[in-house]
Amino acid sequence: MTRRYAVYLLVLGAIWGSSYLFIKVGVRELSPGALIEIRLLFAAPLLVAFAVQRYGWNALWRARRQGLLLGVFNAAIPFTLIAWGEKHVDSGVAAIANSSVPIFVAILAVWFVPTERSTGWRLVGVGLGLVGVAVLAGVRPAGGWLGAAGTGAIVLASISYAAANLYAGRRMSVGGPVLAATSMVAASIVLLPLAAATPPHSMPGWKSIGSAIALGVAGTAIAQILSYRMIRIYGSSRAVLVAYMLPAFALAYGAVFLSEPVSWQKLFGLVMILGGVALGSGAFRLPRRIPVAQAP
Repeated sequence: MTRRYAVYLLVLGAIWGSSYLFIKVGVRELSPGALIEIRLLFAAPLLVAFAVQRYGWNALWRARRQGLLLGVFNAAIPFTLIAWGEKHVDSGVAAIANSSVPIFVAILAVWFVPTERSTGWRLVGVGLGLVGVAVLAGVRPAGGWLGAAGTGAIVLASISYAAANLYAGRRMSVGGPVLAATSMVAASIVLLPLAAATPPHSMPGWKSIGSAIALGVAGTAIAQILSYRMIRIYGSSRAVLVAYMLPAFALAYGAVFLSEPVSWQKLFGLVMILGGVALGSGAFRLPRRIPVAQAP
């Protein structure tokens, strides 16, 4: 693992980890549809401006079909599912459930992208990370069946993210910023009817609005550019390992800013998840046994 890869992993993990905090605050006064629409309306212009500067308008038009597909599966569906889920579970649980993305990438890659399969110690790393997720998820979320439904919605979002990651990894010739821009524009159009149908009952406070803006600028615009760059450089299977970093950041943000509890089960699970990242990314490799030469 190069130093640059480690920096990408940590920075993107910190940004996306904070997204769960902002979503939790945002859905207190905004519907999931309204929150995500505001998020996209702030993200899309920044991404379009960045993409046009580098590739021109024609590149965005040529990528409209890919952008529509990614807009649905990498934004509209997972963003809304996670926002709805966080109405019923805390931000830490949401991050834990969403960290299942790598396993779905590995499962889907078996059929759709054989070159992205995880093998050897990378596969062990994915498994170790999943054990950590299982330990964390062992703390049952409050909220009864709604809490379980919220967690399930976020797992479904993970499946959608996994499919989008694999698809994007095969379309990087278009240009990551172009895909990011066209997909966010498409997602904002797709979700507009839902947002219009679920307006807030009263004027939201500055915390909810500010959270939606932060989600758009940092959690979407900046993070999308970094994410697509990681996919282009390192491939989908390694880039998606950032999902393992999110629970650590999300749990820390939730504990500090939302007073969400942090138990020993969660901390133990985090250690295992970070171990999975180390093995899955190649940061740590177990030494190979070298056979001792036999005397003639």
